[in-house]
Order: sequence, then C-alpha cells, then structure tokens
Amino acid sequence: MLRNGLEPWHLLIVAIVVIVLFGSKKLPDTARALGRSMRILKSEAQAMKEESASAVTAPVDAPAAAQSPSPSQ
Repeated sequence: MLRNGLEPWHLLIVAIVVIVLFGSKKLPDTARALGRSMRILKSEAQAMKEESASAVTAPVDAPAAAQSPSPSQ
C-alpha cells in the first residue's frame, strides 16, 4: 500500500475531510486568496529578477558617465 504512494481514493478522502472541516462556503474564498497571493509572489519575483539584471548592467554605465568631462570646465 505504501509503495504506491497516494492513490486517487486517498485524495478523495482528503478532499472530503477538507470540505467537512472548512466548510464549502469558505473554500472558494480561500482558493481566490491563494490565487491572488500566487500572482503577487510571481510578480514580485519577476521584479526582483529585473532589478538584479539592471543592477548588474548599471555599474558598467556609471563609470562612463563619471569620466565624461562636464560642460562647465
């Protein structure tokens, strides 16, 4: 029994227990909140990737701007 892992009827029993414990009215709201959280997490992770990619290229551009002569001299 344990070597097959979870079988479909195991998942059915878990689903029934979750519905009984949390109630069928709260499950859609919980699923909706979980979906929103996942979207926020995904967008934040994407923003961090873009920020780290721009931070890697930013120091290369910064010294070139610092070495250029200013018009007032």
